[in-house]
Order: sequence, then C-alpha cells, then structure tokens
Amino acid sequence: MNVLFIEDDRMNRRVVRDMLDVAGATMAEAEDAEQGLAMIDDRVWDIVLIDLRMPGMDGVTAIEHIRARGDDRGRVPIIVVTADAALDLRERCLAAGADDVIFKPVAMDQLFEAMGRVLAKGAEGGGLIA
Repeated sequence: MNVLFIEDDRMNRRVVRDMLDVAGATMAEAEDAEQGLAMIDDRVWDIVLIDLRMPGMDGVTAIEHIRARGDDRGRVPIIVVTADAALDLRERCLAAGADDVIFKPVAMDQLFEAMGRVLAKGAEGGGLIA
C-alpha cells in the first residue's frame, strides 16, 4: 500500500511512518499542501493522510483541490489527521471531501481502523483507485 502523508511536523510524520512500517505500507511525505498536491500529480496513491493546519495552504483547501480534479487521482481516499478539536471540524472536513477524520496523538489502532473503513468503503463504492 502506498500512502502519502501531508504534514508539516517532522515528528508526526515519523510516528505515522513507524506505524505504517509495522503494516508493511510504504509512506511518502510532503511537508506542506503544495508539495502534497504536486506529489498527487506525479503518482497514484492508495490513501492520503493530511493535516489541517500547515503553513501556506490549509488541509481543507488542499482536499478541495484534490476533489476538484477531473481524474481518478481526485477520488483517492483521504483521512484528515489533526489536533484541532473544533466542534464542527468533522463536518467541515467531510463537506470538503475527506473520507474520515482522526485526532492526534494518533494511536496505531485508530489509524488502522480509519484506513480499513475508508478502503472498505472505496472497495464497495468503486471510489478506490486500483
């Protein structure tokens, strides 16, 4: 499984990379939304994990850009990984096109459960890129 994690904090990227290594997944890193969007242009991903608060473009705007694409890459499963605890956060993320939202600090079971839900939904609904 190829995972792209768009996150400005190096330690958060390392923690998630270590978790994904346990599952045998390959993770690439983008330090900001602009870099992440360029990486989506260059490669097909099985899933994208994205933070909301980053310098420059925020995660919600990046999700909107991904979903606005007219190709299969615009349908990649997206999970928001955030420390933001705003009451309407989940609804805002889902409205922008995210498939799920999990909160930091990320626990391995939380990450894997969210990935399983999103990938199962994509397999059932035909939204998953093969």
